[in-house]
Amino acid sequence: WKSKYPIVAFALHFCYDKDMKIDYDMIIAGAGPTGATCAKILAEKGYCVLVIEKCKLPRYKSCSGMIIAKTAGLVKEYFGVEIPDIVKCTPYDNYGMIFVNDEGKEYKFEQRGFNVWRSSFDYFLLSKAKESGAEVIDGVSVIDCQNLDDYVEVTLSDKYKSVKRAKYLIDCEGAMGAIKRSLLNCKKDYVVTYQTFYEGKINLDPHYFYAYLQPAFSQYDAWFNVKDGMLVFGVAVEDISKIKEYNDNFIRYMRDSYGLSIYNKLKEEKWIMPRIRPDFHIDYGVGRVLFAGEVAGFLNPMGEGISCGMESGYCAAKALVENFQDAKMVLTAYKQNSIEVKSYMQRQWNLVSLMSGKFKEMTL
Repeated sequence: WKSKYPIVAFALHFCYDKDMKIDYDMIIAGAGPTGATCAKILAEKGYCVLVIEKCKLPRYKSCSGMIIAKTAGLVKEYFGVEIPDIVKCTPYDNYGMIFVNDEGKEYKFEQRGFNVWRSSFDYFLLSKAKESGAEVIDGVSVIDCQNLDDYVEVTLSDKYKSVKRAKYLIDCEGAMGAIKRSLLNCKKDYVVTYQTFYEGKINLDPHYFYAYLQPAFSQYDAWFNVKDGMLVFGVAVEDISKIKEYNDNFIRYMRDSYGLSIYNKLKEEKWIMPRIRPDFHIDYGVGRVLFAGEVAGFLNPMGEGISCGMESGYCAAKALVENFQDAKMVLTAYKQNSIEVKSYMQRQWNLVSLMSGKFKEMTL
């Protein structure tokens, strides 16, 4: 009937939009550091903000949990507090990173940071966003997103299939990016990470994070660090069928090179992170939906996504605060605000490319 009576259909549509109830100014999908930062900035400016998290909180994320000095500074700048000891694990202090290139040569980068459990760290940031007035719903995800001219309508995965409407949606989902894929019809492009936790001993300083770039150990990088006395080993692959092969090679190398002795295997876990390409393409958003953090394409080498996630979340929030009434200007401002975030990411990848032929395609 809409095609037969277009004038009536237009009139009804106009009235529907005019009387449409908007539930929130902004909905944020994802309660990690990116989403928490965005929510904190917006809520403290007086906007009505809803954070939707698909996992039950506090959410667990497979991650090194190494907080670099840059990230610690951002927590102080955006949240106004120091990182509390309660979210840290032993050894509390991280002294920096040691890279081992294709040929076994070491590069040490001294930088003071912290060792944390991501579940505690992320929840700490989110609690600060809640204190500023953000509402949080956990255990549900966005199963449908309608990116309309004047608002965004999302359907949640709860038993009622609740519908929420907001002027904007900020997608901070991470590498999976279901909302982004549905809106842009883009393919998955990520690396699979595999971590194993052991009781044992090794002749390495537990205050450093170690990254191994030799092709025999991974299709991306392999790594080692210590958390609350547990020895943590990780490998990253594009071909998931090769995980066991790379992991076995890496464990064998650690035994031969650093005297690794394993007493007991405690657990294993898989995760994903985006695959950054040489063009460093960033998807900033479309219509009234913005992408921030890993889902946008912000990721520093060795999976360090916290600092650029927080910065991109801040840049998105700043663009919304300054241009709330103009969706086109929001996207333009967001892109402008995050120029330095992208530039920093590119410089970091360039540095790694100079150390290892595996990443030579990332040379600027």
